[in-house]
Amino acid sequence: MPVETTAPPVTAFMLIKTTPRWLAMTPQERVNAFTTQVVPAIEARTTGVRSRFYDTEFYSTRVTDVWVWEADDHEAYQRLVDALRETPFWDHYFEIVDLLVGTENGYARTYGVDPVATVTT
Repeated sequence: MPVETTAPPVTAFMLIKTTPRWLAMTPQERVNAFTTQVVPAIEARTTGVRSRFYDTEFYSTRVTDVWVWEADDHEAYQRLVDALRETPFWDHYFEIVDLLVGTENGYARTYGVDPVATVTT
């Protein structure tokens, strides 16, 4: 597989933990809060970002969810975080446990080799 020469997108693993405020709401109240308070801020202040959301509370007590973000570049990722910090998502509904940010197969670009650590069987 040839090494990609374009700038890689930014991938961020946002490790989060629900707060008692979030858990005190009904499931419908959570959906309403997310769709009216969080998503509109993301859509209004960002372009070039995509996400996937993973529940992990059945396997971990420190991190209840992982929100994986891909951004076209570092500026798009920065706008995303700025937008989230202006909503109740940040430290009201969820505690941000850690942010792990990287680029997929960065080592392959650095050394000009094929991405051998990406495996499909």
